Amino acid sequence: MQKPALTQVPIDPILANRWSGRAYDASKPVSHEQIIALLEAARWAPSCFGDQPWRFIVWDKQSDAEAWQKAFDCLAPSNQAWVTDTPVLMLVCADTLFNHNQQPNRWGQYDTGAAAENVCLQASSMGLMAHQMGGFNADKAREVFAIPTQYIPMAMLCVGYAADINTVTGDALDRETSARTRRPLNELFFAGNWGNPVA
Repeated sequence: MQKPALTQVPIDPILANRWSGRAYDASKPVSHEQIIALLEAARWAPSCFGDQPWRFIVWDKQSDAEAWQKAFDCLAPSNQAWVTDTPVLMLVCADTLFNHNQQPNRWGQYDTGAAAENVCLQASSMGLMAHQMGGFNADKAREVFAIPTQYIPMAMLCVGYAADINTVTGDALDRETSARTRRPLNELFFAGNWGNPVA
């Protein structure tokens, strides 16, 4: 299923075609090579001092269903309802300290977001779909997966192939086929001063 963004001016197709669907094809696994490509995309994200403050834990249902289930159990019930068909889960964590001097890194979360977005864009370029989720129990994830206190669990990601829309029914069909919307440019982007909309 394709669901490109309706943009005010043309943008790169990789950006326009990236969207956070929720209907995944349970019969199509993501290969190890594909997972490594997603992680390479994250690895080459920009970061302050080149510090690379992101850390990802990856769970592949095909190779380790038990670990995948533990990650799934950390998700909020509202996300569990649709994530069940997703072959790959990831947890994205941000380092609170710079690696090179162990001082507080106030840009760590910002940089980690860039790495996560690289995963989403790389997924789109490979014909996959990625969905970032804030709905998960960070404390449970920290405990279950022994995440050091220095790192903040920021979001979980799921990656897989979009389901054939002809196989989707009910509320899921309505959700997947609803129009994509964004607030207008003049509400979000300012020229010169706060509140002065970009023309």
